[in-house]
Amino acid sequence: MSKTHISLNTPIVSVQWLHENLEAENLVVLDGTIAKVFNAMSLQIPNARFFDIKQKFSDTTNPFPSAFPSEVQFQNEARNLGIFSNSAIVVYDDKGIYSSARVWWLFKAFGFTNIAILDGGFPEWQKHDLPTEYMNDYDGKKGDFEAKLQSGFMTFFNAIDKASTDKTHNIIDARSGTRFNCEVPEPREGLRRGAIPNSVNLPFTNLLENGKFKSKKEIAKAFYMLAEKDDAIIFSCGSGITACVLALGAELSGYKNISVYDGSWTEYGALTSGDMSQPKTWTKDELLAYILIYVSHSDLNETWKEKAYILSRVDKSVYKRVYSQFEKDNDYQSIQHIIEAVKTHDYYRNDLADLFADVKLMAFADGTYTDMEKAVYTNLKMILKDV
Repeated sequence: MSKTHISLNTPIVSVQWLHENLEAENLVVLDGTIAKVFNAMSLQIPNARFFDIKQKFSDTTNPFPSAFPSEVQFQNEARNLGIFSNSAIVVYDDKGIYSSARVWWLFKAFGFTNIAILDGGFPEWQKHDLPTEYMNDYDGKKGDFEAKLQSGFMTFFNAIDKASTDKTHNIIDARSGTRFNCEVPEPREGLRRGAIPNSVNLPFTNLLENGKFKSKKEIAKAFYMLAEKDDAIIFSCGSGITACVLALGAELSGYKNISVYDGSWTEYGALTSGDMSQPKTWTKDELLAYILIYVSHSDLNETWKEKAYILSRVDKSVYKRVYSQFEKDNDYQSIQHIIEAVKTHDYYRNDLADLFADVKLMAFADGTYTDMEKAVYTNLKMILKDV
């Protein structure tokens, strides 16, 4: 195969194309599999270099996962992988098309466009019995890549909050429909269910079939139902990874004014309180606070010791917003909210035992356990045992 310099004029390439061009002098193949660590027994495409999204190409000082790195960090780490200004990059991951899109979008955000995603990723490569090798660390020349941050590619919290409130952009969420509609818990522990206000849902999997992109016509149709070509669009997801799959699909469909919300729902859900009138969006801490407040007020008198116990179990900000909702609810509404929230979190017998232990400790916090508190406690146990 001839050793030539190649240019990429499409954001997606096939495994056949990559196989035919593996010997190109300026080709760099990146393994963008997320949450992967070096393992000498893992297989990779020949001469692939591991692009460590989590540790090397994210701001690890940020409390939220896979946070956008600085220009200096990205440039240094890209150079360490032997990325040159004239490199042609093909990136893949081990799920088909998943985190590789994040790598593609990061390079574009830092001014590098000679990059494409391997359609179908490593599974498609193996499906065609193409050559592989054991994973190895890159120890070649350091590159001369220069990162030049481009405006508009990434959106951050203040901007997404304004865009949501003022409805200046179409916000499209790449998570599954069940997550977007609060039907299942978020995978991140402690993160409430919900969606960014005024956002709509387009699961990234709707653009894929067997790990590969569907036809351009099918992809364009999926976007046409949600936005016009000249609309300003912000893509979101769980943590800024699969939103980039939608960004790639939008680019394939001719959309230009597109951006990715870096923190996505992990950040937005953590930094906002949500609608406390919707128990299915409550976190477990919010549910615990509500139940403790409910029981503490059963005798119409929450003592300072009971309040102190509640604040030892949940954050003050959680207590405040839960208390605000509790004051609006009558007794019937309180019970219904508790039942719905318990159902939402799929409490098992041991979970409920821990929950009721908290209730008793709170009730005894002031040294008394009133008849009314006992009655409410017993009533709650009866109601929730069959939930």
